[in-house]
Amino acid sequence: MEGNKKSRAVKTAVLGILISLVTSIAILKLTETSLTWEAVKTANIYYLFLAVILQAMFWFLWAFRLREVVQFLNHEISFGYALEMTIASMFLAAITPSSAGGEPLRIKMLSDRGVNVGSAAAAVLAERVLDSIFFATALPGFILISDFSTRFGIEVTVIFATLLATFLFFLYQLFKKPERVEKLTEYIYRIFRRFSERKAHNFQDYIKKELFAFRDAAIQLSRVSKLNLLVLFSLTVALWTVGFMIPSAILLALGSEPFFLLSYTSQLIIVVVSLIPLTPGSSGIAEASMAYLYSRFVSNEILGILVGIWRFVTYILNIIVGLFVNIRILKSRYLSNNNS
Repeated sequence: MEGNKKSRAVKTAVLGILISLVTSIAILKLTETSLTWEAVKTANIYYLFLAVILQAMFWFLWAFRLREVVQFLNHEISFGYALEMTIASMFLAAITPSSAGGEPLRIKMLSDRGVNVGSAAAAVLAERVLDSIFFATALPGFILISDFSTRFGIEVTVIFATLLATFLFFLYQLFKKPERVEKLTEYIYRIFRRFSERKAHNFQDYIKKELFAFRDAAIQLSRVSKLNLLVLFSLTVALWTVGFMIPSAILLALGSEPFFLLSYTSQLIIVVVSLIPLTPGSSGIAEASMAYLYSRFVSNEILGILVGIWRFVTYILNIIVGLFVNIRILKSRYLSNNNS
């Protein structure tokens, strides 16, 4: 069973990489000129190395924010473990549609450190809420100040902000009163008792316990001081800003202007569009979105190379490093336990 899971993960990772490579090559072929290969030959290796460093900083900042969120729930994890969780979950995010696979792994790894599932889920959801608030506020702001008011970008902003508001309202209504949690677990019980009443009771008790733990943790996080909230939001802005500087570093490596403002705005749109759950890690979607947006201000000669290098640094590198970390986790924690 474990071998089948590993095999599926590897196959999905390979599929995601193949889709990404095929899309990048197609974009390259459509934009290729003699100047393309001249830009590659004269590329500044130091700026390319900077792009990789920025991706590593993105991992480090994400891990630091995760550790801070967990600490606000009165649990302690080391920075090393938070980094391990972050990189390991990046691998699963890269092989699942809408990057949805990363969150369950972080919840599992937090529960391995003694955090109950409800609190772990609240911590991971808090990360997503922080990210969503950042995108909901930054996206319209950058579209306005960058004068990059494409119809595509405006539509993405409106849809994302509407979905976020709807989700937060639903979450608030669900957990506002304890009796609503009771009703939800009763509904779950009625569904599962058709199969086994005893198991349905056990499942209901477990779900109820974790939902109330989630509710308590969410309330606790909502009461975090304004200073601590500012720290968490600043970390969120910092980690995404570092990630969004990667295309500009690549552009500098290729001898182009960095287009910081336009590139930042485009990255905001690309991340939101990449939430569409169609392909592993949004392979194909991310590349096509980037080619469309960057074609408005980057010359065609370097567009394909830019997309290819960017996707390698921000996607394929996540798979490579994340796979290594996941293998190490399996060997050190699970295989060693079986041997003992």
